[in-house]
Amino acid sequence: MSKNVHRFIHELNFADLPSGVVEQASRCVLDLVGVAAAGSATELSRIVRDHAANNFLGAGGHARLWFDGRAVSPAGAALANASTIDAMDGHDGHRLTKGHAGVAVLPAAVAALEGSASATKGDLLTALVVGYEIATRAGIALHDTAGDYHSSGTWNALGSAAVAARGFGLGRTATEHTLGIAEYHAPRAPMMRCIDHPTMIKDSSGWGAQAGVSAALLAAEGFTGAPAELLADGSGSAMWDDLGDRWMVLEQYFKPHSVCRWSHPAIEATIDLVRRHSVEPGEIRLIEVGTFAAAARLATRIPHTTEHAQYSLPFPVAVAAVHRAVPPRVIAYPHLVDAQVHRLVEGMRVHESPAMTEVFPARREAEVTLVLNDGRRISSGPTTAIGDPDRPLSTAALVEKFRDGVGPVVGEDRAELLLARLRTDEACLLNELVDEMCRPG
Repeated sequence: MSKNVHRFIHELNFADLPSGVVEQASRCVLDLVGVAAAGSATELSRIVRDHAANNFLGAGGHARLWFDGRAVSPAGAALANASTIDAMDGHDGHRLTKGHAGVAVLPAAVAALEGSASATKGDLLTALVVGYEIATRAGIALHDTAGDYHSSGTWNALGSAAVAARGFGLGRTATEHTLGIAEYHAPRAPMMRCIDHPTMIKDSSGWGAQAGVSAALLAAEGFTGAPAELLADGSGSAMWDDLGDRWMVLEQYFKPHSVCRWSHPAIEATIDLVRRHSVEPGEIRLIEVGTFAAAARLATRIPHTTEHAQYSLPFPVAVAAVHRAVPPRVIAYPHLVDAQVHRLVEGMRVHESPAMTEVFPARREAEVTLVLNDGRRISSGPTTAIGDPDRPLSTAALVEKFRDGVGPVVGEDRAELLLARLRTDEACLLNELVDEMCRPG
């Protein structure tokens, strides 16, 4: 690990952050907490929270489970709270990592800082930026050097380790061991297995967060680890030289829909077509989708669980054609959809576009054609998803998404109270925010 990386992890101050970076970090927290609230209602979240409460206790049990309140160890809280965010696939990500940093980094940062009565929201935002910068670079370095496509937990464990080492106040040597332990113990999971078999394993980010926090706790006790290869010279080393100059947190995308990002271009194209041409569901005979190969692998037609719905392309596209939106409730409870959605799902034709595969992951595109009963064909042309840095979601849109996802789970009054807490300035005490996040849902 270079001196530059160590200095960045431990010496970055809130005052060093450009205003745009602070604003973006605040948007990330808002979005991640909102997704966590929605995720807390899932069976996945309940199982993992109970697992943490039953198996991650002890003297270090100062951390808490979000939208639950039970106290557990920091490693248990990181596992459960990251899994709760990951339970609803609505959180931010980065195109080149093909995955997500914040889902693991925020729970790890809160778990490490929650034991400090003096920690502020500014401390959290600074730690969060550290985690995004380390994790995103580690993810890009991994994909540049590994032949397989690994899940986010593989590399966001390093961002989680960095914020845990910072939060626990570890020295240089212990920090080096923390990063090495986390990289070695991180779940190098084959991501496409989750795509082909959607279940609760998701993107393994819960295990990435747990690996990072556990690594810091182990290193603090003298446990040693091999050097982290993704941070070593020769493995994207130039990428580590611009820490503090290039802010990769600004390159994150935000999702308007709680499903795999790869399906978003087709969803956006469908919504635009039915709105622009005033197409009613009953007028559509079938839907054709051309997209990149990875998106075409999202093949579940009739989902029986929310995991099936989140890792599907045909289902949310059909929902978008019928509802002109993809409501979070429909993704959480896919059995509630009407017969029109099932009809369009069953008749949908999805094929790979070699040209779109060629430009993935830098660009993610889809082209949707609606074949109408009267014989007309209405096509979108190549379409990208809203929410990328070049087509950003506004803060107002993120707030609306927050309310739509959180209100039905915890009630509108509490959603507004939580929103107010999230909007407080950087000087407010962190535990005042966490107290509201940890009230049982």
